[in-house]
Amino acid sequence: MEGARIFCDSAAVMQAKESWARELSFGHTVGGAACGGGACFSVVNPATGLPFVEVAAAGRAEVDLAFEAASASFSDWRRTSWAERAALLRNFADAVSADEETLATLVTLEQGRPWAFARAEVRRNAQAIRQMADLSVLPECLRDDDSFRSMLHYRPLGVVAAIAPWNVPVTMAVGKLVHALLAGNTLVLKPSPYTPLVTLRLGELGRGIFPSGVFNVLAGGNEIGQWMSEHPAAAKVTFTGSMATGRKVAQSAASDFKRLTLELGGNDAALVLDDVDVDAVAARLFGAAFVNSGQVCMAIKRLYVQDGVYDKVVERLVTYARNASVGDGFAPQTQIGPVQNEAQWRIVQDFLASARADGADFAAGGAALDRPGYFVAPTIALGLREGSRLVDGEPFGPVLPILRFRDAEEGVARANATPYGLGASVWSDDPDRAEQVAASLEAGTIWVNDHAAPDPMVPFGGIKRSGIGRESGLLGLKNFMEPVSVITSRTPRMSWFVP
Repeated sequence: MEGARIFCDSAAVMQAKESWARELSFGHTVGGAACGGGACFSVVNPATGLPFVEVAAAGRAEVDLAFEAASASFSDWRRTSWAERAALLRNFADAVSADEETLATLVTLEQGRPWAFARAEVRRNAQAIRQMADLSVLPECLRDDDSFRSMLHYRPLGVVAAIAPWNVPVTMAVGKLVHALLAGNTLVLKPSPYTPLVTLRLGELGRGIFPSGVFNVLAGGNEIGQWMSEHPAAAKVTFTGSMATGRKVAQSAASDFKRLTLELGGNDAALVLDDVDVDAVAARLFGAAFVNSGQVCMAIKRLYVQDGVYDKVVERLVTYARNASVGDGFAPQTQIGPVQNEAQWRIVQDFLASARADGADFAAGGAALDRPGYFVAPTIALGLREGSRLVDGEPFGPVLPILRFRDAEEGVARANATPYGLGASVWSDDPDRAEQVAASLEAGTIWVNDHAAPDPMVPFGGIKRSGIGRESGLLGLKNFMEPVSVITSRTPRMSWFVP
């Protein structure tokens, strides 16, 4: 009965939060002001499976207006000093911090993430803005001698078109905003139609901080992404999402050779070596796999465990999975929320059906929960090998296959046998041994005794089919700029091509 009472209280809280959200304004931001749109579309609460608010969709006219505003403001924005741009971003971080409760509540309503985790995401992103704002990209001297001096300068590109996914909407919006604006570009940002609210709110916060046209936000259907990626005013496209959609974005951008940053799918492998202290790392392994209901590109998607500790790791993770509290994000006991949308919920169930057909032993979970909303029981799948869809693909849900391996060489070979290459990790009580193993893994980011732990000062991105380019840190900022060489001759020189 106590559980039922908590559930009812939580449902009442959810209804009150939905009513509160309907009182907010969710307009697009174009040219530093609110902008309307056309026909409305519904935003669904994944914890109930029901729509709770309507948003006016931007159309091609609004897309053109946003790019016109961004283009018109670029000349002045690029001439502002790096320090001025950094100061405005810090002001924006302060606004995000002040609006923390509203932003976190919107994340829980539209994305499903438990409220405490949503609030932590908002706080970390405010801090990430401040950290990134302390960076600066300076000219680099490549050669300086009696013959000539060569300087490498980094210049803003122009208007950046940014297309963000639905899984961590604050993180995706903030990351693309900071990279574009700090580097001196202007921005047109589109959130996923599944999670537009928190990004529209960020656009509203930016209206009183950034000059008109510097930061523009449009929400609507997926067709907006195509219009943005092929728009002649866009100098760069940054996209985070699936490989299939990333391929379409790249094709659209290729017509006029737009610069690209693509962070695409991941099928991250974690290798647990036989010298590890299982009791010390089990909770962290579980958290890195099931964070945000498994809906994180860099989450552990395949867990390889060496023979000597396999049984104990499985025992610990199965216990965590069976005991995890799954529910709506406003219930204080909730640890794992819903899958974000119905389409993804069905994809996860398809993965489970495929795993079952491949002979998986579901030691925990294995099915959707019989309740309203898009809930899936935290699932541990055993007995699978490469060739199974669950092992080879990316379910993007609360599902983890655990696989056994004999020695490090075998584990590395199996971990690398994938077209993905976003992240990976090695777990061991011997860091030197772990680093030696990590050196052979094929991924853009490799953690030792950690996973799914990005840092705003460390470049992040994928290799193979997991993406192009990097974000975060100095290298990430440089990906949003054009390198230009300036060579000053000190003595007369003949052309390279003259004998």
